[in-house]
Formats: sequence, structure tokens, C-alpha cells
Amino acid sequence: MKKLPLFLLLSILLVFSSNAQEVSFEEYDLSNGLHVILHQDNTAPIVVTSMVYHVGAKDEDPERTGFAHFFEHLLFEGTKNIGRGEWDKIVSSKGGRNNANTNDDRTYYYEVFPSNALETGLWLESERLLHPVIEQVGVDTQNEVVKEEKRQRVDNRPYGNLLAEIKKNLFVEHPYRWTTIGSMEHLDAATLEEFIAFNKKFYVPNNAALIVAGDIDVPSTKKMIQDYFGPIPKGSKIERSSPKEKPITQEFKATAHDANIQIPAVVACYRTPSFTTRDARVLDMISTYLSNGNSSKLYKKLVDDKKMALAVQAVNLSQEDYGIYAILALPLGETPLDALVVEFDQEIQKLQAELISEKDHQKLLNQFENQFVNSNATLEGVAASLAEYYLLYGDTNLINSEIDLYRSITREEIRDIAKKYLGSNQRLLLEYLPKTENQ
Repeated sequence: MKKLPLFLLLSILLVFSSNAQEVSFEEYDLSNGLHVILHQDNTAPIVVTSMVYHVGAKDEDPERTGFAHFFEHLLFEGTKNIGRGEWDKIVSSKGGRNNANTNDDRTYYYEVFPSNALETGLWLESERLLHPVIEQVGVDTQNEVVKEEKRQRVDNRPYGNLLAEIKKNLFVEHPYRWTTIGSMEHLDAATLEEFIAFNKKFYVPNNAALIVAGDIDVPSTKKMIQDYFGPIPKGSKIERSSPKEKPITQEFKATAHDANIQIPAVVACYRTPSFTTRDARVLDMISTYLSNGNSSKLYKKLVDDKKMALAVQAVNLSQEDYGIYAILALPLGETPLDALVVEFDQEIQKLQAELISEKDHQKLLNQFENQFVNSNATLEGVAASLAEYYLLYGDTNLINSEIDLYRSITREEIRDIAKKYLGSNQRLLLEYLPKTENQ
């Protein structure tokens, strides 16, 4: 019992210096196609074992949405060698903790252990991959868990359906048009055979990467990985062919209602490119320039100076195939939503017509340097970054080099990318309003 608080304390204190020292790693493939990434850091007796699978909401059948997120839960149910309800007990008995998360593009599982429990982490993830038990009792149990999660995080949460409304209006053909949590009706209608087939298709070594980060001995770790993962059969090749969206050439509007809110919101939404592109990184900078912090342009103008808004936020929600660039504001008092859009447009037009100041440009570079350091400040962050950069970006070393891309972005590029993607004719204007009894 005394080891856990110390272990958690160490994991919190384990940070890299503010000079953002390079993250060393080694990567290779097993014969079954499993990609392995090792990062050795012996500064504290901690190890992270994680698995990332290239399956997310965009890989689902349009009539069976929510499967990827459902599997995030279902694959904690147990295996041939781990009984139902035993997974968390095994992890906690070794002084560790574990979790998982899913988005539209990938599913990620991880454990954080004292380093002497490395083998336990590898065994657990190999069991999840090789011996999952997918039975009706587990499906029924997790179905109720997911429904409760949706009630808490979406249905009963103020503005909880905002992203869903943006996605279903901004995307017509591409599977980004539905949410990661999906449809409860689809999950209810699915058969056990459909869940088994989904697992067989996507949860295979050649659609995954194993990341081990922390206090490890590399030769012995490699041997354990071969022993636990090497015998797992390779799966069939996965073919991906998501449909393309036609460009937006004329502004269009939509309205949605939410019974959980009293203050409306207005959102200007633009469809933007994949996060693998340089353009997406420039859009990251633009969103930071517009609304990150109290001194940012939109916040200072709308919240502090003109007192037109309670809150304002610009964000580049970039993903593997497309991104969503959104500017959102909540009005203060009787401020019309249209008036907020006028203010959005004025700031965007300035970006499109003028270069930002050298001082503001340097401030942006400093902010991204800080974000870069913080993203790799813990072993958990390093493991997650290694997984993401390999699986979705196709370049693991971006964990070290992506900051150089941001450093190289010029003021001229910021102006030109604002022109290219943030035209008023290229967007959805969504009014998200309180729902009344008559609606």
C-alpha cells in the first residue's frame, strides 16, 4: 500500500528539462507486422506499456457507429487467461494504473507501472490482442456503461452535442460526420457476430504499434516482446477508402437546440486539411494567435474591451483526413449572434490582409515551444506522442522535429493560409440555441 503514492509521485515529478531534450527511441517490426517503439529513460523506476490501433470512428459502418469506442471498453472485459473484472485488479496489485481512449482515427490503451512490472504490462497487452473473450454478457455490460457515459458527457452536459452538430453539417460523405461515441441504437442493434468480426478485422498486430517507454533494459525487453507478441498471427490487410468531400464554396447556416443551456453560442466552422500537412500547423498558430490567453486578439477585443462575449475560442481540430477550424463565442447580455460573427470576420480579414507584428510572431513561437516541452514532460506523454506520430503521421521522429516545422512558419504563411482556408464563403455558421418547451 505504501508503494503506490510514491510511484504516483515519481510519475508526476518525472519531467524533462525546459530545453526540450531529444527523445531517443528505437523502432522495428515483428514478422507479424506489429511495429515496436522503445524509449529508454532510466531516471525513475517507471515504465509505460501502450498499444495503439489504427481504428477509430471513421472506420465504422455508417449503420454501426460507435464500435471503435465500444471496443475501448469491451476489451477490458477479460481474456482466456484473465477473468471478467480481473484486469484492474491485476494492474493495481502491481502498483500500476491503466486507461484507454478513442477518437475518430485511432484507439489507445496504456499501463503505467513500476519498472519491475514491465512483463505484466506486456503480458496484459498481448492477452488483449491474442485472447480477447467477446461474449454477450460482456457486450451487454459495456453497452450499459457506454450509454451512461453518453448521458453524462453528451446528453446531459451543457453544449454536449455541439461538436456532433458541427460534424453532421460540415461533413456530407466522409465518416467524420458522426461522433466517436456513435449511436446507441446502432450498438443495441448489433449482433455478437458483428462485434467479433470488428475485432478480427482491426485488432491485429499489423494494424497496431506497441510502445514501451521508461526504465527498461533494451535487450531483455526485446526478448519479452518477441515471446509475448511474436506468436500472434498476422491479420488480413485492411483496405481504407474514405470518400472525399466537395469543397465548400458558399456559406451555409444551420441551427441546433440544447435543453441544457441558457446562453446561446455561434460557431463559424471551416473544413481544413489533415494534421499531417504544413497548412494545418499554420492554422494551429492562427487559432493560438486569435484566442489563446487573455491577451489574444479575439479574447481581448470581445471579452475585455467591447464586453460583447462571455467567452470566445478559436480551435483547429485537425485529424488524419480532414480538420475542423472553429471560432466559437457565447454572447454577453443582449449581444446579437450576428454581431459576434462580424467581429470574427474583422479579425480574420486583418490576418488575410496584413502581416502580424514581429512581436506577436515571436510570442507565438514561444507559446509553441512551451507546448512542445509540456507535451513530452512525462513518460505517458512521450509514449502517447510516439504512438501518434508513428501511426497517424508516418514519422515517429516528429516527436523531436515537429517543433522545427512550427519554428519555420513565417508571418507571410500565416497571412496566406488565412486567405486560403478562412474565407466567409467556405464555412458553416451554426447557431446553437437553448431549447424551449415548444421545440
